[in-house]
Amino acid sequence: MAIRNMLTRAMALILAVICVTVFTVQVSDAALMSEAGTSAGASVDTAPKYVFFFIGDGLGAAQRQAAEYFAQEKDNDPGYKLTMNKLPVFGINTTYASDSLVTDSSSAGTALACGYKTNNGMLAVLPDGTKVKSIIEAAEEKGIATGLITTTRVTHATPAVWAAHNVDRDAENEIAEDMIDSGVDFVAGGGYRHFVPKDWPWGKSKRTDSRNLLGEIADKYFVYTGNGSTKSFLEMKPQGEQKVWAVFSESHMPYEIDRINQGINVPTLAQMTRKGIEVLSNYPNGFFMMVEGGRIDHACHANDAAGSIYDTLAFDDSIKVAYDFYLKHPKETLILVVGDHETGGMGLGFANNYFLKLDELLDCKASIEDMLSAGPYAYKKGDDRNAYFKLMEEQMGLDHLTDAEKAEITKAMDLIDQEVPSDSSYGSYNQAAIAVAHVISERANLQWTTYAHSGTAIPLSAVGVGAEKFGGYKDNTEIGNTMAVLLGLKLGPIK
Repeated sequence: MAIRNMLTRAMALILAVICVTVFTVQVSDAALMSEAGTSAGASVDTAPKYVFFFIGDGLGAAQRQAAEYFAQEKDNDPGYKLTMNKLPVFGINTTYASDSLVTDSSSAGTALACGYKTNNGMLAVLPDGTKVKSIIEAAEEKGIATGLITTTRVTHATPAVWAAHNVDRDAENEIAEDMIDSGVDFVAGGGYRHFVPKDWPWGKSKRTDSRNLLGEIADKYFVYTGNGSTKSFLEMKPQGEQKVWAVFSESHMPYEIDRINQGINVPTLAQMTRKGIEVLSNYPNGFFMMVEGGRIDHACHANDAAGSIYDTLAFDDSIKVAYDFYLKHPKETLILVVGDHETGGMGLGFANNYFLKLDELLDCKASIEDMLSAGPYAYKKGDDRNAYFKLMEEQMGLDHLTDAEKAEITKAMDLIDQEVPSDSSYGSYNQAAIAVAHVISERANLQWTTYAHSGTAIPLSAVGVGAEKFGGYKDNTEIGNTMAVLLGLKLGPIK
Protein backbone atom coordinates (compact mmCIF):
# COMPACT_ATOMS: atom_id res chain seq x y z
CA MET A 1 0.00 0.00 0.00
CA ALA A 2 2.84 2.37 0.92
CA ILE A 3 4.62 1.56 -2.33
CA ARG A 4 1.38 2.23 -4.25
CA ASN A 5 0.99 5.60 -2.51
CA MET A 6 4.60 6.47 -3.30
CA LEU A 7 4.03 5.56 -6.96
CA THR A 8 0.82 7.60 -7.03
CA ARG A 9 2.60 10.63 -5.58
CA ALA A 10 5.47 10.15 -8.02
CA MET A 11 3.07 9.95 -10.98
CA ALA A 12 1.26 13.05 -9.76
CA LEU A 13 4.55 14.91 -9.50
CA ILE A 14 5.54 13.83 -13.01
CA LEU A 15 2.16 14.90 -14.39
CA ALA A 16 2.45 18.24 -12.60
CA VAL A 17 5.87 18.81 -14.14
CA ILE A 18 4.50 17.85 -17.55
CA CYS A 19 1.55 20.24 -17.13
CA VAL A 20 3.82 23.08 -16.05
CA THR A 21 6.12 22.38 -18.98
CA VAL A 22 3.23 22.34 -21.45
CA PHE A 23 1.80 25.53 -19.98
CA THR A 24 5.20 27.22 -20.16
CA VAL A 25 5.58 26.27 -23.81
CA GLN A 26 2.07 27.51 -24.58
CA VAL A 27 2.48 30.91 -22.99
CA SER A 28 6.09 31.48 -24.00
CA ASP A 29 5.26 31.49 -27.76
CA ALA A 30 6.46 29.98 -30.99
CA ALA A 31 9.52 32.20 -30.84
CA LEU A 32 11.10 29.87 -28.31
CA MET A 33 11.10 26.97 -30.75
CA SER A 34 14.54 25.63 -31.55
CA GLU A 35 16.33 27.00 -34.58
CA ALA A 36 15.71 23.71 -36.31
CA GLY A 37 12.01 24.28 -35.85
CA THR A 38 12.15 27.58 -37.71
CA SER A 39 14.46 26.51 -40.51
CA ALA A 40 12.68 23.53 -42.02
CA GLY A 41 12.76 24.00 -45.78
CA ALA A 42 9.76 23.91 -48.09
CA SER A 43 10.04 22.02 -51.32
CA VAL A 44 10.30 23.93 -54.59
CA ASP A 45 6.83 22.63 -55.46
CA THR A 46 5.18 24.23 -52.43
CA ALA A 47 7.09 27.49 -51.93
CA PRO A 48 5.56 30.60 -53.54
CA LYS A 49 7.84 32.63 -55.78
CA TYR A 50 6.03 35.91 -55.12
CA VAL A 51 4.91 36.86 -51.61
CA PHE A 52 2.86 39.87 -50.51
CA PHE A 53 2.78 40.36 -46.74
CA PHE A 54 0.19 43.08 -46.06
CA ILE A 55 0.03 44.62 -42.57
CA GLY A 56 -2.83 46.92 -41.64
CA ASP A 57 -1.46 48.75 -38.61
CA GLY A 58 -4.23 48.93 -36.03
CA LEU A 59 -6.51 46.91 -38.30
CA GLY A 60 -8.98 44.91 -36.27
CA ALA A 61 -12.22 43.27 -37.30
CA ALA A 62 -14.22 46.45 -36.58
CA GLN A 63 -11.98 48.57 -38.80
CA ARG A 64 -12.33 46.12 -41.69
CA GLN A 65 -16.08 45.93 -41.32
CA ALA A 66 -16.64 49.67 -40.86
CA ALA A 67 -14.73 50.34 -44.07
CA GLU A 68 -16.81 47.77 -45.94
CA TYR A 69 -20.11 49.15 -44.64
CA PHE A 70 -19.00 52.71 -45.49
CA ALA A 71 -18.06 51.70 -49.05
CA GLN A 72 -21.46 50.03 -49.47
CA GLU A 73 -23.17 53.23 -48.32
CA LYS A 74 -20.95 55.57 -50.34
CA ASP A 75 -21.34 53.67 -53.61
CA ASN A 76 -24.91 52.50 -52.97
CA ASP A 77 -23.74 48.91 -53.39
CA PRO A 78 -24.98 46.71 -50.51
CA GLY A 79 -23.18 43.68 -51.91
CA TYR A 80 -19.73 45.26 -52.00
CA LYS A 81 -16.93 43.45 -50.15
CA LEU A 82 -13.38 44.50 -49.48
CA THR A 83 -10.84 42.43 -51.38
CA MET A 84 -9.24 41.43 -48.07
CA ASN A 85 -12.62 40.14 -46.88
CA LYS A 86 -13.05 38.00 -50.01
CA LEU A 87 -9.85 36.00 -49.68
CA PRO A 88 -10.69 32.33 -49.06
CA VAL A 89 -8.46 31.49 -46.09
CA PHE A 90 -9.32 33.16 -42.81
CA GLY A 91 -7.81 33.15 -39.35
CA ILE A 92 -7.58 35.05 -36.11
CA ASN A 93 -4.42 35.97 -34.23
CA THR A 94 -3.42 36.88 -30.68
CA THR A 95 -0.98 39.78 -30.41
CA TYR A 96 0.39 40.05 -26.83
CA ALA A 97 3.98 41.19 -26.18
CA SER A 98 6.52 39.64 -23.81
CA ASP A 99 5.89 42.30 -21.19
CA SER A 100 2.24 43.18 -21.80
CA LEU A 101 -1.00 41.65 -23.02
CA VAL A 102 -1.46 44.83 -25.09
CA THR A 103 1.26 45.07 -27.73
CA ASP A 104 2.78 48.00 -29.54
CA SER A 105 3.78 47.94 -33.22
CA SER A 106 7.45 47.16 -32.65
CA SER A 107 6.76 44.10 -30.52
CA ALA A 108 3.99 42.91 -32.83
CA GLY A 109 6.18 43.60 -35.85
CA THR A 110 8.99 41.53 -34.35
CA ALA A 111 6.59 38.62 -33.93
CA LEU A 112 5.39 38.87 -37.54
CA ALA A 113 8.77 39.55 -39.13
CA CYS A 114 11.05 37.43 -36.95
CA GLY A 115 8.80 34.89 -35.22
CA TYR A 116 9.77 36.00 -31.70
CA LYS A 117 8.03 37.74 -28.84
CA THR A 118 9.75 40.77 -27.39
CA ASN A 119 9.01 43.75 -25.16
CA ASN A 120 7.05 46.76 -26.32
CA GLY A 121 9.34 49.35 -27.85
CA MET A 122 11.93 46.86 -29.17
CA LEU A 123 12.67 46.25 -32.86
CA ALA A 124 13.85 42.80 -33.96
CA VAL A 125 15.70 42.22 -30.70
CA LEU A 126 14.81 39.97 -27.78
CA PRO A 127 14.23 41.40 -24.29
CA ASP A 128 17.89 40.67 -23.46
CA GLY A 129 19.05 42.68 -26.48
CA THR A 130 19.86 39.73 -28.76
CA LYS A 131 19.22 40.61 -32.40
CA VAL A 132 16.95 38.25 -34.34
CA LYS A 133 16.79 37.81 -38.09
CA SER A 134 13.74 38.97 -40.05
CA ILE A 135 12.13 37.17 -42.98
CA ILE A 136 13.38 39.91 -45.31
CA GLU A 137 16.96 39.48 -44.09
CA ALA A 138 16.68 35.72 -44.51
CA ALA A 139 15.11 36.13 -47.96
CA GLU A 140 18.03 38.32 -49.07
CA GLU A 141 20.45 35.58 -48.02
CA LYS A 142 18.56 33.22 -50.32
CA GLY A 143 18.70 35.61 -53.28
CA ILE A 144 15.02 36.64 -53.12
CA ALA A 145 14.29 40.28 -54.00
CA THR A 146 12.74 42.30 -51.18
CA GLY A 147 10.50 45.32 -50.81
CA LEU A 148 9.18 47.56 -48.00
CA ILE A 149 6.26 49.89 -48.68
CA THR A 150 4.41 51.98 -46.11
CA THR A 151 2.32 55.10 -45.56
CA THR A 152 4.31 55.93 -42.41
CA ARG A 153 7.92 57.00 -42.12
CA VAL A 154 9.98 54.08 -43.38
CA THR A 155 11.87 54.24 -40.07
CA HIS A 156 8.62 53.79 -38.11
CA ALA A 157 8.14 50.62 -36.10
CA THR A 158 6.38 48.31 -38.56
CA PRO A 159 8.59 48.80 -41.63
CA ALA A 160 11.75 49.24 -39.56
CA VAL A 161 11.44 45.89 -37.81
CA TRP A 162 12.03 44.08 -41.12
CA ALA A 163 15.32 45.83 -41.88
CA ALA A 164 16.78 47.20 -38.63
CA HIS A 165 17.51 46.19 -35.04
CA ASN A 166 17.23 48.47 -32.03
CA VAL A 167 16.20 48.30 -28.40
CA ASP A 168 14.37 51.63 -28.88
CA ARG A 169 11.85 52.08 -31.68
CA ASP A 170 12.18 55.87 -31.30
CA ALA A 171 15.88 55.89 -32.25
CA GLU A 172 14.91 56.61 -35.85
CA ASN A 173 18.19 58.22 -36.88
CA GLU A 174 20.02 55.02 -35.92
CA ILE A 175 17.29 52.94 -37.53
CA ALA A 176 17.74 54.92 -40.76
CA GLU A 177 21.44 54.05 -40.72
CA ASP A 178 20.58 50.38 -40.27
CA MET A 179 18.09 50.49 -43.10
CA ILE A 180 20.38 51.90 -45.78
CA ASP A 181 22.74 49.00 -45.02
CA SER A 182 19.94 46.43 -45.09
CA GLY A 183 20.06 45.64 -48.79
CA VAL A 184 16.29 45.91 -49.28
CA ASP A 185 15.77 46.34 -53.03
CA PHE A 186 12.65 48.55 -53.07
CA VAL A 187 11.71 51.00 -50.32
CA ALA A 188 8.83 53.48 -50.57
CA GLY A 189 7.05 55.59 -47.98
CA GLY A 190 7.59 58.73 -45.93
CA GLY A 191 10.13 60.10 -43.50
CA TYR A 192 13.06 61.64 -45.36
CA ARG A 193 13.79 63.74 -42.25
CA HIS A 194 15.86 60.89 -40.75
CA PHE A 195 17.97 60.40 -43.90
CA VAL A 196 19.04 63.97 -44.74
CA PRO A 197 21.65 66.14 -42.99
CA LYS A 198 20.74 68.61 -40.27
CA ASP A 199 21.30 71.56 -42.61
CA TRP A 200 19.16 70.08 -45.40
CA PRO A 201 17.96 73.12 -47.42
CA TRP A 202 14.78 71.61 -48.91
CA GLY A 203 12.94 70.51 -45.78
CA LYS A 204 13.24 69.75 -42.09
CA SER A 205 15.74 67.20 -40.85
CA LYS A 206 15.70 65.31 -37.56
CA ARG A 207 19.35 64.34 -37.80
CA THR A 208 21.92 65.92 -35.49
CA ASP A 209 24.84 65.29 -37.85
CA SER A 210 25.74 66.14 -41.43
CA ARG A 211 25.28 62.66 -42.89
CA ASN A 212 23.24 62.49 -46.08
CA LEU A 213 22.15 58.86 -46.01
CA LEU A 214 20.29 59.15 -49.30
CA GLY A 215 23.46 60.47 -50.91
CA GLU A 216 25.37 57.53 -49.50
CA ILE A 217 23.19 55.02 -51.34
CA ALA A 218 22.82 57.00 -54.58
CA ASP A 219 25.42 54.81 -56.33
CA LYS A 220 23.25 51.72 -55.73
CA TYR A 221 19.69 53.05 -55.70
CA PHE A 222 17.47 55.26 -57.80
CA VAL A 223 16.54 57.79 -55.10
CA TYR A 224 13.31 59.81 -55.06
CA THR A 225 12.91 62.45 -52.35
CA GLY A 226 10.02 64.78 -51.53
CA ASN A 227 6.56 65.02 -53.05
CA GLY A 228 8.05 66.77 -56.09
CA SER A 229 9.45 63.39 -57.09
CA THR A 230 6.03 61.73 -57.39
CA LYS A 231 5.72 62.25 -61.15
CA SER A 232 9.17 60.88 -61.96
CA PHE A 233 8.63 57.94 -59.60
CA LEU A 234 5.36 56.97 -61.22
CA GLU A 235 6.78 57.38 -64.73
CA MET A 236 9.87 55.29 -63.95
CA LYS A 237 10.33 52.30 -66.25
CA PRO A 238 12.52 49.84 -64.35
CA GLN A 239 15.34 48.23 -66.28
CA GLY A 240 16.77 44.95 -65.06
CA GLU A 241 17.51 44.37 -61.37
CA GLN A 242 17.01 47.97 -60.33
CA LYS A 243 17.09 49.23 -56.73
CA VAL A 244 14.74 52.04 -55.63
CA TRP A 245 14.57 54.19 -52.50
CA ALA A 246 11.64 56.64 -52.41
CA VAL A 247 10.71 58.84 -49.42
CA PHE A 248 8.02 61.30 -50.44
CA SER A 249 7.32 63.29 -47.28
CA GLU A 250 9.21 64.76 -44.36
CA SER A 251 7.31 62.61 -41.86
CA HIS A 252 4.40 60.24 -42.49
CA MET A 253 2.55 60.19 -45.78
CA PRO A 254 -0.71 62.16 -45.58
CA TYR A 255 -3.92 60.53 -44.47
CA GLU A 256 -5.85 59.31 -47.50
CA ILE A 257 -8.80 61.57 -46.63
CA ASP A 258 -6.42 64.56 -46.75
CA ARG A 259 -4.59 63.38 -49.86
CA ILE A 260 -7.93 63.31 -51.67
CA ASN A 261 -9.46 66.54 -50.34
CA GLN A 262 -6.32 68.66 -50.00
CA GLY A 263 -4.87 67.61 -53.34
CA ILE A 264 -1.54 66.46 -51.86
CA ASN A 265 0.76 65.20 -54.58
CA VAL A 266 2.11 61.91 -53.25
CA PRO A 267 1.61 58.38 -54.58
CA THR A 268 -1.15 56.24 -53.15
CA LEU A 269 -0.33 52.99 -51.39
CA ALA A 270 -1.74 51.15 -54.42
CA GLN A 271 0.55 53.09 -56.78
CA MET A 272 3.60 52.34 -54.65
CA THR A 273 2.61 48.67 -54.57
CA ARG A 274 2.20 48.58 -58.33
CA LYS A 275 5.59 50.20 -58.85
CA GLY A 276 7.13 47.75 -56.40
CA ILE A 277 5.80 44.89 -58.48
CA GLU A 278 7.19 46.44 -61.67
CA VAL A 279 10.65 46.78 -60.12
CA LEU A 280 10.89 43.49 -58.23
CA SER A 281 9.38 41.34 -61.00
CA ASN A 282 12.63 41.84 -62.90
CA TYR A 283 14.53 39.81 -60.32
CA PRO A 284 14.86 36.13 -61.34
CA ASN A 285 14.26 34.48 -57.96
CA GLY A 286 10.95 36.15 -57.15
CA PHE A 287 10.24 38.62 -54.37
CA PHE A 288 9.00 39.14 -50.83
CA MET A 289 7.17 42.44 -50.34
CA MET A 290 5.86 43.88 -47.06
CA VAL A 291 3.17 46.53 -47.58
CA GLU A 292 1.87 48.49 -44.59
CA GLY A 293 -1.26 50.59 -44.30
CA GLY A 294 0.25 52.45 -41.39
CA ARG A 295 -2.05 55.39 -40.87
CA ILE A 296 -5.10 53.29 -40.07
CA ASP A 297 -3.50 53.02 -36.65
CA HIS A 298 -2.85 56.76 -36.39
CA ALA A 299 -6.44 57.61 -37.24
CA CYS A 300 -7.75 55.21 -34.62
CA HIS A 301 -5.41 56.66 -31.99
CA ALA A 302 -7.20 59.97 -32.66
CA ASN A 303 -10.62 58.22 -32.64
CA ASP A 304 -11.04 59.39 -36.24
CA ALA A 305 -13.71 57.16 -37.78
CA ALA A 306 -13.61 58.62 -41.29
CA GLY A 307 -9.80 58.84 -41.34
CA SER A 308 -9.54 55.18 -40.37
CA ILE A 309 -12.03 54.15 -43.03
CA TYR A 310 -10.39 56.05 -45.88
CA ASP A 311 -6.97 54.62 -45.05
CA THR A 312 -8.43 51.12 -44.76
CA LEU A 313 -9.99 51.51 -48.20
CA ALA A 314 -6.64 52.74 -49.58
CA PHE A 315 -4.98 49.71 -47.99
CA ASP A 316 -7.55 47.45 -49.66
CA ASP A 317 -6.86 49.13 -53.01
CA SER A 318 -3.22 48.05 -52.66
CA ILE A 319 -4.39 44.50 -51.95
CA LYS A 320 -6.42 44.65 -55.18
CA VAL A 321 -3.22 45.46 -57.07
CA ALA A 322 -1.56 42.39 -55.59
CA TYR A 323 -4.65 40.29 -56.27
CA ASP A 324 -4.57 41.27 -59.96
CA PHE A 325 -0.95 40.07 -60.00
CA TYR A 326 -2.00 36.85 -58.27
CA LEU A 327 -4.62 36.17 -60.97
CA LYS A 328 -1.82 36.23 -63.56
CA HIS A 329 0.46 34.02 -61.43
CA PRO A 330 -1.89 31.91 -59.27
CA LYS A 331 0.50 28.95 -58.97
CA GLU A 332 3.42 31.10 -57.81
CA THR A 333 1.89 33.79 -55.58
CA LEU A 334 0.88 34.11 -51.94
CA ILE A 335 -1.04 37.08 -50.50
CA LEU A 336 -1.28 37.36 -46.72
CA VAL A 337 -3.27 40.14 -45.01
CA VAL A 338 -2.82 40.67 -41.28
CA GLY A 339 -3.08 43.36 -38.64
CA ASP A 340 -0.41 43.87 -36.03
CA HIS A 341 -2.94 44.84 -33.34
CA GLU A 342 -6.23 46.71 -32.99
CA THR A 343 -6.20 50.41 -32.15
CA GLY A 344 -8.82 52.53 -30.44
CA GLY A 345 -11.12 49.76 -29.26
CA MET A 346 -13.49 50.62 -32.12
CA GLY A 347 -17.02 49.46 -31.43
CA LEU A 348 -19.72 49.14 -34.06
CA GLY A 349 -22.67 50.08 -31.88
CA PHE A 350 -23.00 51.98 -28.64
CA ALA A 351 -25.14 52.09 -25.49
CA ASN A 352 -28.63 50.66 -26.04
CA ASN A 353 -28.84 51.42 -29.74
CA TYR A 354 -29.20 48.79 -32.46
CA PHE A 355 -28.00 50.76 -35.45
CA LEU A 356 -25.04 52.13 -37.38
CA LYS A 357 -25.33 55.26 -39.51
CA LEU A 358 -22.12 55.40 -41.47
CA ASP A 359 -23.71 57.88 -43.87
CA GLU A 360 -22.89 60.42 -41.13
CA LEU A 361 -19.27 60.10 -42.23
CA LEU A 362 -19.85 60.81 -45.91
CA ASP A 363 -19.32 64.57 -45.56
CA CYS A 364 -16.05 64.31 -43.60
CA LYS A 365 -13.22 65.85 -45.63
CA ALA A 366 -10.34 66.15 -43.17
CA SER A 367 -8.35 64.07 -40.71
CA ILE A 368 -8.65 64.67 -36.99
CA GLU A 369 -4.91 64.48 -36.27
CA ASP A 370 -3.24 66.24 -39.19
CA MET A 371 -5.90 68.84 -40.01
CA LEU A 372 -7.98 69.48 -36.86
CA SER A 373 -5.49 68.78 -34.09
CA ALA A 374 -2.17 70.12 -35.34
CA GLY A 375 -3.02 71.47 -38.78
CA PRO A 376 -4.76 74.42 -40.42
CA TYR A 377 -8.21 73.61 -39.02
CA ALA A 378 -7.08 73.45 -35.38
CA TYR A 379 -8.95 75.59 -32.87
CA LYS A 380 -6.47 77.84 -31.05
CA LYS A 381 -6.83 80.11 -28.05
CA GLY A 382 -9.03 83.10 -28.84
CA ASP A 383 -10.21 81.87 -32.25
CA ASP A 384 -13.64 82.92 -33.50
CA ARG A 385 -15.94 80.16 -32.26
CA ASN A 386 -18.70 80.82 -34.77
CA ALA A 387 -16.14 80.63 -37.58
CA TYR A 388 -14.89 77.31 -36.16
CA PHE A 389 -18.38 75.83 -36.04
CA LYS A 390 -18.89 76.97 -39.65
CA LEU A 391 -15.59 75.34 -40.62
CA MET A 392 -16.66 72.08 -38.95
CA GLU A 393 -19.90 72.19 -40.91
CA GLU A 394 -17.99 72.61 -44.18
CA GLN A 395 -15.17 70.15 -43.50
CA MET A 396 -16.74 67.55 -41.22
CA GLY A 397 -20.44 67.67 -42.09
CA LEU A 398 -21.39 68.87 -38.60
CA ASP A 399 -24.48 70.89 -39.41
CA HIS A 400 -27.51 71.28 -37.15
CA LEU A 401 -25.62 70.62 -33.93
CA THR A 402 -27.78 69.61 -30.99
CA ASP A 403 -27.43 71.48 -27.71
CA ALA A 404 -25.52 68.52 -26.25
CA GLU A 405 -23.15 68.31 -29.24
CA LYS A 406 -22.44 72.04 -29.16
CA ALA A 407 -21.86 71.90 -25.41
CA GLU A 408 -19.33 69.07 -25.85
CA ILE A 409 -17.31 71.05 -28.38
CA THR A 410 -17.68 74.31 -26.42
CA LYS A 411 -16.31 72.65 -23.28
CA ALA A 412 -13.22 71.64 -25.26
CA MET A 413 -12.83 75.19 -26.59
CA ASP A 414 -13.01 76.52 -23.03
CA LEU A 415 -10.09 74.29 -22.04
CA ILE A 416 -8.02 75.60 -24.95
CA ASP A 417 -8.89 79.21 -24.17
CA GLN A 418 -7.95 78.62 -20.53
CA GLU A 419 -4.66 77.08 -21.69
CA VAL A 420 -5.41 73.81 -19.91
CA PRO A 421 -2.97 71.21 -21.32
CA SER A 422 -4.58 68.35 -23.20
CA ASP A 423 -4.55 65.25 -21.00
CA SER A 424 -5.41 61.57 -21.27
CA SER A 425 -9.14 62.30 -21.45
CA TYR A 426 -8.46 63.87 -24.85
CA GLY A 427 -5.63 61.56 -25.81
CA SER A 428 -3.29 64.57 -25.58
CA TYR A 429 -4.65 65.81 -28.92
CA ASN A 430 -6.23 69.23 -29.43
CA GLN A 431 -9.32 69.10 -27.21
CA ALA A 432 -11.68 70.62 -29.77
CA ALA A 433 -10.51 68.16 -32.44
CA ILE A 434 -11.28 65.20 -30.19
CA ALA A 435 -14.65 66.65 -29.23
CA VAL A 436 -15.50 66.91 -32.93
CA ALA A 437 -14.26 63.33 -33.49
CA HIS A 438 -16.51 62.04 -30.73
CA VAL A 439 -19.58 63.96 -31.91
CA ILE A 440 -19.12 62.48 -35.38
CA SER A 441 -18.65 58.98 -33.94
CA GLU A 442 -21.72 59.34 -31.72
CA ARG A 443 -23.81 60.34 -34.75
CA ALA A 444 -22.64 57.19 -36.54
CA ASN A 445 -23.10 55.13 -33.35
CA LEU A 446 -19.48 54.05 -33.72
CA GLN A 447 -17.56 54.36 -30.47
CA TRP A 448 -14.12 53.96 -28.91
CA THR A 449 -12.72 52.54 -25.69
CA THR A 450 -9.19 53.96 -25.81
CA TYR A 451 -6.74 56.29 -27.54
CA ALA A 452 -4.18 53.49 -27.42
CA HIS A 453 -4.10 49.87 -28.62
CA SER A 454 -6.39 47.13 -27.39
CA GLY A 455 -5.57 43.50 -26.63
CA THR A 456 -8.25 41.98 -28.82
CA ALA A 457 -7.39 39.20 -31.28
CA ILE A 458 -7.42 40.31 -34.91
CA PRO A 459 -8.36 38.79 -38.27
CA LEU A 460 -6.10 37.40 -40.99
CA SER A 461 -6.95 36.48 -44.57
CA ALA A 462 -4.94 34.88 -47.36
CA VAL A 463 -4.96 33.39 -50.84
CA GLY A 464 -2.48 31.54 -52.99
CA VAL A 465 0.35 29.06 -52.59
CA GLY A 466 0.52 27.87 -48.97
CA ALA A 467 -2.33 30.13 -47.82
CA GLU A 468 -4.04 27.27 -45.99
CA LYS A 469 -1.12 27.07 -43.55
CA PHE A 470 -2.07 30.45 -42.05
CA GLY A 471 -5.73 29.80 -41.23
CA GLY A 472 -7.18 29.09 -37.81
CA TYR A 473 -6.60 30.56 -34.37
CA LYS A 474 -2.90 31.36 -34.00
CA ASP A 475 -0.49 33.58 -32.17
CA ASN A 476 1.27 36.25 -34.24
CA THR A 477 4.64 34.51 -33.83
CA GLU A 478 3.21 31.52 -35.69
CA ILE A 479 2.64 33.73 -38.73
CA GLY A 480 6.32 34.66 -38.97
CA ASN A 481 7.54 31.13 -38.31
CA THR A 482 5.06 29.57 -40.74
CA MET A 483 6.16 31.99 -43.46
CA ALA A 484 9.82 31.13 -42.84
CA VAL A 485 9.11 27.40 -43.08
CA LEU A 486 7.05 27.88 -46.23
CA LEU A 487 9.86 29.81 -47.93
CA GLY A 488 12.62 27.56 -46.60
CA LEU A 489 14.20 30.39 -44.61
CA LYS A 490 16.19 30.19 -41.38
CA LEU A 491 15.24 32.61 -38.61
CA GLY A 492 16.83 32.92 -35.20
CA PRO A 493 19.39 34.94 -33.23
CA ILE A 494 22.01 36.82 -35.22
CA LYS A 495 25.43 35.67 -34.02
